[in-house]
Amino acid sequence: MHIGILQTGHAPDPIQAENGDYDDMFHRLLDGHGLRFTTWNVVDMDFPSGPQAADGWLITGSRHGAYEDHPWISPLEDLIRAIHAGGQPLLGICFGHQIIAQALGGQVEKFAGGWSVGRQVYEIEGQPTALNAWHQDQVVDLPPGARVIGSSGFCANAALAIGDHVLTYQPHPEFDAGVVKGLIESRGPGIVPDDLLSIATAQLDAPLDRDRIARRMVDFLKGKVPA
Repeated sequence: MHIGILQTGHAPDPIQAENGDYDDMFHRLLDGHGLRFTTWNVVDMDFPSGPQAADGWLITGSRHGAYEDHPWISPLEDLIRAIHAGGQPLLGICFGHQIIAQALGGQVEKFAGGWSVGRQVYEIEGQPTALNAWHQDQVVDLPPGARVIGSSGFCANAALAIGDHVLTYQPHPEFDAGVVKGLIESRGPGIVPDDLLSIATAQLDAPLDRDRIARRMVDFLKGKVPA
């Protein structure tokens, strides 16, 4: 199955040196399940010809805000709406979660409650689920037809399903301890409060449910289970 990765940002250089770019992280997370990937760097105005360029789609995280005025935001929203209209499987992670919600009629804001970084525990589809996060923006109003399938005390709309073919997560199942450590060092200082960085650092080696969510993502992309 051919999965198109719509890359909406690039990892900081120190992280890329150790862990690759964001698309590489998804390759590792979803490896071994018969998926083939092509990356389009939409953040650099590199777009596919249309929804049929791949069988299913995945939108990555980004340092940018879905509500910001960048030349690639509007065409990405158009592509999201076209993929949705065609019923192809569409996954969104962090920024991907947010831009899908916005494109389909929801609202994204810089959350007044501040940042969420490092290991967080959510209730996702009835199970406690530990995943890494790195965000301040949140989906605050749902698009029509969206169902909340994951939340936490900090993030009410942490995972969404729209119909049976759109699945989105605010946290980052593709982020392991090394990636979060790199973000703490390269993007945290002076931006994220020091106490949150300290807590995230202390929890770097705590267990995560990345493998279970990866299996859910694969089964969704392959059409074995709906969103």
